[in-house]
Order: sequence, then C-alpha cells, then structure tokens
Amino acid sequence: MTRSVPRRHHDIADDLRQQITTGSIKPGERLPSEAGLAARYRVSTVTLRRALAVLQGEGLVEKIHGKGNFVRRPRRKSMYVGGWGTLDPWTAAEPTLRVTVRSTTVPASAHLTTLLKVPTGSPLAEYSCLSREYGAPHGLARIYIPRDLVPAGVLDDDSVCQEAATRFAVLGPSPTTIRETVSARSPTPDEASALRIGNSMAVLAITRIATDATGRVVEAALLAFPGGRADAVFTAHHVLHERPTQG
Repeated sequence: MTRSVPRRHHDIADDLRQQITTGSIKPGERLPSEAGLAARYRVSTVTLRRALAVLQGEGLVEKIHGKGNFVRRPRRKSMYVGGWGTLDPWTAAEPTLRVTVRSTTVPASAHLTTLLKVPTGSPLAEYSCLSREYGAPHGLARIYIPRDLVPAGVLDDDSVCQEAATRFAVLGPSPTTIRETVSARSPTPDEASALRIGNSMAVLAITRIATDATGRVVEAALLAFPGGRADAVFTAHHVLHERPTQG
C-alpha cells in the first residue's frame, strides 16, 4: 500500500519535520531545491514555500540567501548572568562560538540620549558584537560608550578587551552600578536580519546601563537573543539588618 502524497503546506511541513527529527535529514544538510521539493510533493512553489516558512519559524530550517534551505544544527541555550553584565563562562568559552566586533563613532540619537544622559548628537563609540555558533547567529549586542570615556586598547589587540567583547561584558570603565531591564518582544527589522529569525519569533531583549560612582552613565548596551534559545538568570542577595539592642 503506497502512502498518500501530502498536499497542503501543513502536511508537507509535518512530513519534513518528521524527517528532520528522526535524523533522516541531518543537521547542517541542505534540503533539495524548492522546485525539486514542489515537484516531489506535487504542489506549487508557493505552497512549498509556506511549508518551509513554518519550519523556519520553528527554528528547524534556515534559509541562506543564494545557497538554499538548510537544517539548523542543534544549538544549546545561551545564559546571560544578570548583575555581572555578561554571558555565563560556559557559553562564552564554547569553542564553536565566534564573535565578530565592528566599531564606529555615531552621534547620540534621541533614544541613546535618554539612556546615556548626554546631549543629542554627542559622539559615542558604538561596538556591534554578533556571536555565531556553527556559522549561524547566536546573539547580538550593541554597546555604546561616550567617546571621551573609551579606554585605550578597547577591542584592539588587548586580550582582556577581546575577552570582554566575547562575553558581551561591560567594555568601558569599571562601573559602580549596573541596571538591567529585561523584556520579551518582537525583533526590530535589524535584529531579525542579523539573527536570521522571523518577525513572529520573540527576542529576549536586555538593556544594560552602567554607572560610575559619580552617577555618570559610562556605558549603555542593547542585547538581543532569540527568545527560544536564551535564559537570563538573576540572583538576589538579601541583607538582614539587626535591630539595635536596648540599653
């Protein structure tokens, strides 16, 4: 008895998903061309693309422009350690993780003016850090420092600074206070493009503000991770104050 040929895009997605989860199609393997898959399932390329869009939204398939559709390699979650302002040591030390850093000088926009408490148009050093695992995007950080506070050697050949960038850690002067705001939201167009995710996938967004002893903001960082592959962990320390004894 022959198996019926799935026609609708959900049926096609189910069939391909089963092949991926059972290992019939291996991680990193390129799927047949869209035209070839459409012919195999006897559907139009429009229907076939809808099926692939379902798998792309689930994070099982990744479409690379000019190359085709590939089965995503399994990636473990990232962990961001709140209060320290960094990825956890195990994530940062993962040998398959690679971070590229690009630096430039930008004028403070309205949003950055609010975060850094500087006049509009003030010169800021911007560091864009993109981490990749097996060549696929893993996390994105945009770190801003007032230009006059940029320490010598940041992201040059200084190994300490390179390590800090790899961990998405604070790059500027050592802060006294770090304030972090965490939210789950839809990605911006730039984040969706950099992380290669669909607009329907939420991102774990962290806004980190580092302040020195005088109250000056020394750094603002905007971090984004695909929501299904990242956790943020915070530890609270409670201080008990003893009541003074009565004399």
